[in-house]
Amino acid sequence: MTTRRIARRSLQKRLALAYAAGIYAAGAFVLVFVGVPLVSIDAATPDGATSGPVAETGISLPQFLVGSAVALVLLVPVALALGWYVAGRFLQPLRAITGTAKSISAGDLHRRLDLGEPTDELTELGHTLDDLFARLQAAFDAQRHFVANASHELRTPLAGLRTLLEVVLADPDADADTLRSACREALALGEHQERLVQALLELAVSERGAARWDDLDLARVAERVLAARRDEVAERDVGLSEHLAPAVTAGGLGLVESLVANLVDNAVRHNHQGGDIRITTGTSGTQATLTVANSGPVIPGDQIPRLFQPFQRLAKDRHGRHGYGLGLAIVHAVAQAHHADLTATARPEGGLVVTVRFTASTAG
Repeated sequence: MTTRRIARRSLQKRLALAYAAGIYAAGAFVLVFVGVPLVSIDAATPDGATSGPVAETGISLPQFLVGSAVALVLLVPVALALGWYVAGRFLQPLRAITGTAKSISAGDLHRRLDLGEPTDELTELGHTLDDLFARLQAAFDAQRHFVANASHELRTPLAGLRTLLEVVLADPDADADTLRSACREALALGEHQERLVQALLELAVSERGAARWDDLDLARVAERVLAARRDEVAERDVGLSEHLAPAVTAGGLGLVESLVANLVDNAVRHNHQGGDIRITTGTSGTQATLTVANSGPVIPGDQIPRLFQPFQRLAKDRHGRHGYGLGLAIVHAVAQAHHADLTATARPEGGLVVTVRFTASTAG
């Protein structure tokens, strides 16, 4: 605190000295370049003047110089006082910014600077900081919400596993078949936790971004993803149509493949029997585009942004499973990491259309 106060006082002293020097220089300029010539003209004898006594008016040049020297000496404290006052007024908004920033850094993220008039560079800085504080508050709130949801999602299967084991251990008549059944349920709960942890790790990697960017073709990525899921699509009785034109972009191959996989999985999971999925890739101008459209339940338009947040689920899939609510969050994170434009619209007849527009690569 003492160091910061000294630094603040030092800045005010420097500004005060600068302002005082300017005031002093202005006074000296007026005296030297304005007063001296006027006194010299007044003291000069005009040509053709008549002899005889002449009444003296004004002051002589020596008297003016002495008076000017005294005035310049007296101007020093006046200039310093004015400089100190102006510097203090100039630093007042900065002190308000510093005090509020300290309060916000201490945990009060709801406070804002709210600098009013006049509109100048300092108030513009205040508005910029207010926007920064608002984004920080939103980020911290999202982090707390994410941690709470992740803790809940991880605690639920653990509680179920604990209850299962306690029931089996408390049963004195438990036979081998009962124990095998309990083990199978425990393994299922363990697989659920494993998939959830894997999804969380995938989300964390997606938000971190790719360490290496390479040229890749969205059409080939989509082909690999669909090849691994054709059996599941057929098992769920969902029609699949694909129009995969070359769409070359630059990015992390693993992340982009995760984006496509999660879009396809979301389209399959939240579809209905006899529904359809349409996957399209192509290049339009400077953009490489991927579009995944699927049928399904009707989605309210105001609920679409919420679907791309972690652990947000609109409804169960048609098999009664909730899922983790992380698939579209991973899609959003990958799109942000690649500076891609992500748009989603609800189909009037039900389902969702998600389009991701990457920057096209010249290698294509």
